[in-house]
Amino acid sequence: MARILALDYGKVRTGIAVTDEMQIIASGLTTVETKDLISFLQNYIVKEKVELFVMGLPKQMDNTPSESETMIQAFLDKLKKQFPDIPVERQDERFTSKIAFQSLVDSGIKKSKRREKGLVDEISATLILQAYLERKV
Repeated sequence: MARILALDYGKVRTGIAVTDEMQIIASGLTTVETKDLISFLQNYIVKEKVELFVMGLPKQMDNTPSESETMIQAFLDKLKKQFPDIPVERQDERFTSKIAFQSLVDSGIKKSKRREKGLVDEISATLILQAYLERKV
């Protein structure tokens, strides 16, 4: 089997998480500047087999798309052109940033480390991927 790679896409930076090859465990991989995301993915896919991208789906509480969905759709077009053989699925990402931040607090991470927004983005991507895996079962 190949890995599943999840993206918590943001205007400035994107959190990335991946599964193991058996697609059982979701783990944070890294956070990259969004402007460098396609080249990061190209390099990653040369080293690791990826069979699916899971992209966060930001929604409002009333289930309507959030403002960032337009920006995400533009990126999805680029992603699909660059990697036409890798399908993309979407996963609701409501509350992932809040849950990610709270998990940092609960784990005793120092306040200075919690200010690193990239860490929150990486954990958010992991939460998106874990939710996808649980939904898939």
